[in-house]
Amino acid sequence: MPARRPGRGDRGQVAIEFVGTVPLILLLVAAVWECVLIGYAFSLAGNAADEAARAGAVHGDAACREAAREHIGEAWYMPPAECGKSGDIYKAKVTLGIPVFFPGLDFGQIHGTGGAALEKEAE
Repeated sequence: MPARRPGRGDRGQVAIEFVGTVPLILLLVAAVWECVLIGYAFSLAGNAADEAARAGAVHGDAACREAAREHIGEAWYMPPAECGKSGDIYKAKVTLGIPVFFPGLDFGQIHGTGGAALEKEAE
């Protein structure tokens, strides 16, 4: 068996590989977190639109907009919900700005739509 010479080998290799892969791992974590934020925004917009359509079918446009705002937190940018009748269906459309992990990026907006059957008024 040959003798090992001092100063040779792969000493320190693990430290170098760790330093090299940490930025890649952090970038991957940031990308996954951005995907989580976008998915949550889709879920939030859809739920708010469904709740707004239900409220609007029973109580009208003002209740529709209020219900949409109630189901979305204050931290989310949201223009007023679009509410209105479409035949026998009351429709609501909620728009949210896509949250970004890095300030300065703009990915656009997410639209959630919902509908509910119009309630018949008692005669």
